[in-house]
Amino acid sequence: MNPVRQASPATWAMLTVTPLLCAAGVLLLVFAPQLSVPVKFAAVCTLAYLAGSLSWGYMFVNLAMGEDIRDFGSGRTGMSNILRTAGGKAATLVFVLDAGKGILMVLLARSVTGAVEVEVAAALVALCGHNWPVYLGFRGGRGIMPGFGGLSVMAPWVAAAGGALFLVVTLSTRILSLGSIVGTLAVALISLALTFIVGHHQLYTLYAFLGGGLIIWQHRDNIRRIANGTERKLGLPGLRNR
Repeated sequence: MNPVRQASPATWAMLTVTPLLCAAGVLLLVFAPQLSVPVKFAAVCTLAYLAGSLSWGYMFVNLAMGEDIRDFGSGRTGMSNILRTAGGKAATLVFVLDAGKGILMVLLARSVTGAVEVEVAAALVALCGHNWPVYLGFRGGRGIMPGFGGLSVMAPWVAAAGGALFLVVTLSTRILSLGSIVGTLAVALISLALTFIVGHHQLYTLYAFLGGGLIIWQHRDNIRRIANGTERKLGLPGLRNR
């Protein structure tokens, strides 16, 4: 049977809601000048959560294979599990789209309110949506890609430094989760240092710590496997979980 015909109700729900969220974002931009600050804040955060909850990795695997990506490998919906299960092309596309959720939500918050506080809130809520998506029973990813996307708009040089360290650690150890953890910790420490040295915005540093804390929490099983020497390395397939 064609896998598309076997696609889950969750996939169809996300495909249906995507254009609606795009339309809602456009309407918010158009009518923002007439809205009060609390209404704009609530609208941005609601859109950020619903957009963050869109699980592209889940949808691609479900449409292409008729499978739930959470039944394979790490049981997560993010890029690393897609890489092991569906290959590099799918993982690259998921990387772009998941990072795009964070980017677009921060840009929307900036355009609608011009307030750093709302930017940070939107980025955090989008990250939470990715990790605990309403469409998938609150079982999603680890938050690296949307977290990186939001940071790349708010503090691009900090994001670049964290991304570079992620690549160095990942390529040298072939443990993607270790690169993610080290890169996340580095982002928080670099943000803190820049706050004292060059006046880096304190709220962006707060985002680095809060968002980083959520990402590290989602990696707690990886941390245990790294400590035990049993963490999966790049190149190993994502096997079906029993």
